[in-house]
Amino acid sequence: MTWTWTLETAAGEVTGRSEPFESRSDAESWVGEAFGELLEQGVDQVRLFDGEAEIYGPMSLHAEA
Repeated sequence: MTWTWTLETAAGEVTGRSEPFESRSDAESWVGEAFGELLEQGVDQVRLFDGEAEIYGPMSLHAEA
């Protein structure tokens, strides 16, 4: 299977999908490195998928208040 992120607005509207990753670890490392750029692009939250199965999310990219 491949691991991907869906990229979403705060309202849950899907605005895109990440590149595919070979492992969960690679996918999680990528989102950790790219979250600043994603916020600049208007992405508020992400969901992690293994193939078509949602693993977790939504995960906010904003700091907790």
